[in-house]
Amino acid sequence: MAEQCNSNLYEAFRNCFPTDMHTVLLQTGENEIYSYASIVAESARLANYLVELGARPGDRVTVQVEKSPQVLSLYLACLRAGLVYHPLNTAYQRSELAYFLGNAQPRIVVCSDSSKPLFDSLAVQAGVEHVLCLNDDQSGSLLAGAAGHADSFETVARQADDLAALLYSSGTTGRPKGIMLTHGNLASNGKTLVQEWGFSTGDCLLHALPIFHVHGLFVAIHCVLLSGARMRWLARFDAGDVTALLSQCTVMMGVPTYYTRLLAETEFDRDKCSAMRLFISGSAPLLADTFDEFYERTGHTIIERYGMSETGMNTSNPLLGERRAGTVGPALPGVDVRVVDDEGVTVSLEEAGDLQVRGPNVFKGYWHMPDKTRESFTEDGFFDTGDKASISADGYVSIVGRSKDMIICGGLNVYPKEIEQLLDDVEGVLESAIIGVPHRDFGEAVVAVVVPNLGDTLQEQALIDFCKAQIANFKVPKRVFMVDELPRNAMGKIQKNVLRERYADCCQA
Repeated sequence: MAEQCNSNLYEAFRNCFPTDMHTVLLQTGENEIYSYASIVAESARLANYLVELGARPGDRVTVQVEKSPQVLSLYLACLRAGLVYHPLNTAYQRSELAYFLGNAQPRIVVCSDSSKPLFDSLAVQAGVEHVLCLNDDQSGSLLAGAAGHADSFETVARQADDLAALLYSSGTTGRPKGIMLTHGNLASNGKTLVQEWGFSTGDCLLHALPIFHVHGLFVAIHCVLLSGARMRWLARFDAGDVTALLSQCTVMMGVPTYYTRLLAETEFDRDKCSAMRLFISGSAPLLADTFDEFYERTGHTIIERYGMSETGMNTSNPLLGERRAGTVGPALPGVDVRVVDDEGVTVSLEEAGDLQVRGPNVFKGYWHMPDKTRESFTEDGFFDTGDKASISADGYVSIVGRSKDMIICGGLNVYPKEIEQLLDDVEGVLESAIIGVPHRDFGEAVVAVVVPNLGDTLQEQALIDFCKAQIANFKVPKRVFMVDELPRNAMGKIQKNVLRERYADCCQA
């Protein structure tokens, strides 16, 4: 009876594993094969080791390592032990990492050997008890420490409302916010996607996404584990490698950049996609031109869906039915969506307004930020996404704008305020404004517009190099323009729309 009451996400996975546990779960780009049994056994050894180190249910485990099958085992180990998995983008630098450790207060950090000296120093400041290493060649103290432990582990009982993961998403002002995702959030969303996208034991997912955020970790991997399917597992996206492997797969998930890069491959054609049943795009808007060109080249209509770190997936174009370019489809089963005006009143169909969502997929709240959590929800339980949208008469949602000023570069969110604060502290900088401009490959590129102090001379490359040393590469401005003053409206607010217009073509070459 106790097992039936266990809402641990791992138990939901386990109930969907194939009867024959020697079934292949994933095959790497180097053709290493991992069965369900081998991943389950490794996750048990890791869970036993983490518990031996003193990790207890609810403790955070911060992970910044390159993508590998062993990271999947580590994620499952954290779930099994009732720990809270806290993945970090591998591009994050010292100042970013210092904040995350100080805010999440993990008991254990897992990093690469090359990053250990940095994490050792940060761990002392943040009070982290253990810094372990995991490298993509399967070396490191984590696996070595786990090697002698039992390959069985009794899953720790968790309630649906207990935390399973902690993700961070920067805000338009201030520091990044910790997003608390529960076992119930992740299980409900994963099961819905399996149903809506038709996943089965016969599927093979081409997995080329990173696994430090929702898309690659929760959406892609959960669909596989909750259907008993398998994966072709690539450490990173390469258009040539993906093109060559498509004939061995049935489903691919990617950001729009992946699809534009595939279309640039001369060998990518209808024949290469003959075994595929589904292509799914998300994390950034898919251009209608890409949608149409992909269909012309392959005969496949990409499914575009809409989600965010706080909610997982909210809407999706249908598996069976019209997949409409420029929309993200109707709401998923169990998810309510509505569009309201500034007063919170629902607007008419086809009218744009603020998009709000409600459902079992919506996060528990922001870590240690009760006021921000309260501000983000309406009295009747809808989460205010910060996105602008409209809903058609037949329920298709169209995203017409995004959270204020946010930039999406290659599927990754970039919040201008963080970079502006960094640049404003540079000697010689009076003020700065960060904008996103069109970029064919990345969707948007980060551009900085800087006002130097009177009499000071600033160099574009020097500012770019400064940013590279401080923040993740995807946030670094691709161009920096010096101006005498920033355009402002009557209220003194910087008119970023004017800047976006002025520099719209600067990254098109």
